[in-house]
Amino acid sequence: MAVSRALRRLLRIRDIEEEQSRLALESAIGELNRLEGALAATVEREMRGRRLIEASARTDQPVNRLAGLEETRSAGRHVLMLEPRIKAGEEKVAARRQEFLLKRVERRQAESLIQETETRDAVDATRRGQQSLDDWYNSRHYGKRADVEPPVSEVK
Repeated sequence: MAVSRALRRLLRIRDIEEEQSRLALESAIGELNRLEGALAATVEREMRGRRLIEASARTDQPVNRLAGLEETRSAGRHVLMLEPRIKAGEEKVAARRQEFLLKRVERRQAESLIQETETRDAVDATRRGQQSLDDWYNSRHYGKRADVEPPVSEVK
Protein backbone atom coordinates (compact mmCIF):
# COMPACT_ATOMS: atom_id res chain seq x y z
CA MET A 1 0.00 0.00 0.00
CA ALA A 2 1.54 3.27 -1.09
CA VAL A 3 1.74 6.22 1.24
CA SER A 4 -1.46 8.18 0.81
CA ARG A 5 -1.56 11.83 -0.16
CA ALA A 6 -3.50 12.53 3.02
CA LEU A 7 -0.66 11.12 5.12
CA ARG A 8 1.92 13.19 3.25
CA ARG A 9 -0.31 16.26 3.68
CA LEU A 10 -0.53 15.50 7.41
CA LEU A 11 3.28 15.38 7.59
CA ARG A 12 3.52 18.72 5.81
CA ILE A 13 0.99 20.26 8.20
CA ARG A 14 2.85 18.88 11.19
CA ASP A 15 6.09 20.28 9.77
CA ILE A 16 4.53 23.74 9.35
CA GLU A 17 3.06 23.61 12.86
CA GLU A 18 6.44 22.67 14.29
CA GLU A 19 8.09 25.56 12.44
CA GLN A 20 5.48 28.04 13.71
CA SER A 21 5.91 26.71 17.23
CA ARG A 22 9.69 27.06 16.95
CA LEU A 23 9.32 30.66 15.78
CA ALA A 24 6.96 31.42 18.68
CA LEU A 25 9.50 29.93 21.09
CA GLU A 26 12.32 31.99 19.60
CA SER A 27 10.17 35.11 19.86
CA ALA A 28 9.39 34.42 23.52
CA ILE A 29 13.07 33.78 24.25
CA GLY A 30 13.98 37.04 22.51
CA GLU A 31 11.44 38.97 24.58
CA LEU A 32 12.74 37.36 27.78
CA ASN A 33 16.33 38.24 26.84
CA ARG A 34 15.25 41.83 26.17
CA LEU A 35 13.61 42.05 29.61
CA GLU A 36 16.64 40.52 31.31
CA GLY A 37 18.87 43.02 29.48
CA ALA A 38 16.65 45.85 30.71
CA LEU A 39 16.95 44.49 34.25
CA ALA A 40 20.74 44.38 33.96
CA ALA A 41 20.75 47.97 32.68
CA THR A 42 18.52 49.01 35.58
CA VAL A 43 20.85 47.38 38.10
CA GLU A 44 23.76 49.24 36.48
CA ARG A 45 21.75 52.46 36.70
CA GLU A 46 21.19 51.86 40.41
CA MET A 47 24.91 51.29 40.92
CA ARG A 48 25.70 54.57 39.11
CA GLY A 49 23.24 56.34 41.41
CA ARG A 50 24.97 54.91 44.47
CA ARG A 51 28.36 56.00 43.11
CA LEU A 52 26.97 59.51 42.64
CA ILE A 53 25.82 59.52 46.27
CA GLU A 54 29.29 58.37 47.40
CA ALA A 55 30.99 61.00 45.24
CA SER A 56 28.72 63.74 46.59
CA ALA A 57 29.58 62.72 50.15
CA ARG A 58 33.28 63.23 49.41
CA THR A 59 32.88 66.47 47.45
CA ASP A 60 29.92 67.86 49.39
CA GLN A 61 27.85 68.58 46.24
CA PRO A 62 24.11 68.35 47.02
CA VAL A 63 23.17 68.26 43.30
CA ASN A 64 25.06 64.99 42.80
CA ARG A 65 23.53 63.60 45.97
CA LEU A 66 19.99 64.42 44.75
CA ALA A 67 20.74 63.02 41.28
CA GLY A 68 22.13 59.83 42.83
CA LEU A 69 19.12 59.43 45.10
CA GLU A 70 16.75 59.92 42.16
CA GLU A 71 18.69 57.43 40.00
CA THR A 72 18.57 54.85 42.79
CA ARG A 73 14.86 55.41 43.44
CA SER A 74 14.00 55.29 39.72
CA ALA A 75 16.03 52.10 39.23
CA GLY A 76 14.23 50.51 42.17
CA ARG A 77 10.86 51.28 40.57
CA HIS A 78 12.03 49.79 37.27
CA VAL A 79 13.21 46.62 39.03
CA LEU A 80 9.80 46.28 40.69
CA MET A 81 8.14 46.66 37.29
CA LEU A 82 10.51 44.30 35.44
CA GLU A 83 10.58 41.37 37.87
CA PRO A 84 6.94 40.26 37.35
CA ARG A 85 7.29 40.71 33.60
CA ILE A 86 10.42 38.55 33.60
CA LYS A 87 8.62 35.89 35.65
CA ALA A 88 5.72 35.94 33.14
CA GLY A 89 8.23 35.78 30.28
CA GLU A 90 9.90 32.73 31.80
CA GLU A 91 6.53 31.01 32.12
CA LYS A 92 5.70 31.91 28.52
CA VAL A 93 9.04 30.48 27.32
CA ALA A 94 8.39 27.26 29.25
CA ALA A 95 4.91 26.95 27.73
CA ARG A 96 6.20 27.66 24.21
CA ARG A 97 9.02 25.14 24.68
CA GLN A 98 6.53 22.49 25.78
CA GLU A 99 4.30 23.27 22.80
CA PHE A 100 7.28 23.09 20.44
CA LEU A 101 8.34 19.70 21.80
CA LEU A 102 4.79 18.41 21.44
CA LYS A 103 4.67 19.55 17.80
CA ARG A 104 8.06 17.92 17.17
CA VAL A 105 6.78 14.62 18.56
CA GLU A 106 3.67 14.85 16.35
CA ARG A 107 5.80 15.49 13.26
CA ARG A 108 8.14 12.62 14.08
CA GLN A 109 5.18 10.28 14.56
CA ALA A 110 3.88 11.18 11.10
CA GLU A 111 7.38 10.69 9.63
CA SER A 112 7.68 7.29 11.32
CA LEU A 113 4.31 6.22 9.98
CA ILE A 114 5.33 7.18 6.43
CA GLN A 115 8.72 5.45 6.77
CA GLU A 116 7.11 2.27 8.07
CA THR A 117 4.66 2.26 5.17
CA GLU A 118 7.45 2.85 2.65
CA THR A 119 9.57 0.10 4.20
CA ARG A 120 6.64 -2.32 4.15
CA ASP A 121 5.98 -1.43 0.50
CA ALA A 122 9.65 -2.00 -0.38
CA VAL A 123 9.65 -5.41 1.32
CA ASP A 124 6.44 -6.38 -0.49
CA ALA A 125 7.84 -5.23 -3.83
CA THR A 126 11.00 -7.27 -3.24
CA ARG A 127 8.91 -10.34 -2.40
CA ARG A 128 6.76 -9.89 -5.50
CA GLY A 129 9.88 -9.44 -7.62
CA GLN A 130 11.45 -12.58 -6.21
CA GLN A 131 8.20 -14.51 -6.69
CA SER A 132 8.07 -13.34 -10.30
CA LEU A 133 11.67 -14.47 -10.87
CA ASP A 134 10.94 -17.84 -9.26
CA ASP A 135 7.87 -18.31 -11.45
CA TRP A 136 9.82 -17.34 -14.55
CA TYR A 137 12.64 -19.76 -13.69
CA ASN A 138 10.21 -22.57 -12.96
CA SER A 139 8.35 -22.01 -16.22
CA ARG A 140 11.62 -22.03 -18.19
CA HIS A 141 13.16 -24.98 -16.40
CA TYR A 142 10.15 -27.21 -15.91
CA GLY A 143 8.04 -25.96 -18.79
CA LYS A 144 10.08 -27.89 -21.39
CA ARG A 145 9.78 -31.25 -19.67
CA ALA A 146 6.19 -32.40 -19.25
CA ASP A 147 7.08 -35.47 -17.17
CA VAL A 148 8.49 -33.43 -14.23
CA GLU A 149 6.21 -31.40 -11.97
CA PRO A 150 7.55 -28.03 -10.80
CA PRO A 151 8.10 -27.61 -7.06
CA VAL A 152 5.53 -25.56 -5.15
CA SER A 153 7.07 -22.22 -4.14
CA GLU A 154 6.28 -20.90 -0.71
CA VAL A 155 5.22 -17.31 -0.24
CA LYS A 156 5.62 -15.90 3.23
